[in-house]
Amino acid sequence: MTRGHTDSSQDFFLAGRSLTAPLIAGSLLMTNLSTEQMVGLAGSAYAFNMSSMAWEVTAGLACIVMALVLLPRYLASGYTTLPQFLESHFDGRVRRASASLFVLGYSLITLPAVLYFGSMAVLALGDLPQTTGLNHDDALLLTLVTVAYIGGAFAIAGGLRSIAISDTLFGAELLMMDFLVAILGLLRLGNGSVLNGLHTLRMVHPEKLK
Repeated sequence: MTRGHTDSSQDFFLAGRSLTAPLIAGSLLMTNLSTEQMVGLAGSAYAFNMSSMAWEVTAGLACIVMALVLLPRYLASGYTTLPQFLESHFDGRVRRASASLFVLGYSLITLPAVLYFGSMAVLALGDLPQTTGLNHDDALLLTLVTVAYIGGAFAIAGGLRSIAISDTLFGAELLMMDFLVAILGLLRLGNGSVLNGLHTLRMVHPEKLK
């Protein structure tokens, strides 16, 4: 998981084409699950209903189509990125334009949202303004920088392999914590009984389960 194991661009960007199925599956899972879903979509589901999950449910179907239909053709042709595929069908200008759009989209839209939601969660769970003595904005900025530094350090130090390994480990922990939050919430709502909690939720707020 260090730069010493990334001797070439293929090692750094493709993990030397040696990732195993569990690591690939874990990395794909965490590509579709992050603070956007854990915080943003969870809040949306509570405020409205469970229709918020439609986006992630359809993402699962898209992954199946990719694995069974598109990926075999990609691998057979030696493609590793979508811009490469577009270049083979059009030209280098299309490749550069698509790569630029991906970079801009992630840099200006996706990553800021992920960092913000993740930092807000850390801020609330750790009660950092009270713990550090900083005001809310300064504590949020400190958390943003720390989270970005840790994530960047993993990527820079070990390339795709370190990202895949950390995704798998953190993903397993994240899923366990998600189930635990749901179970603890229902236990609290049902005075020690998950079934009573579900019954109370269904009777008092039936719209939350639609």
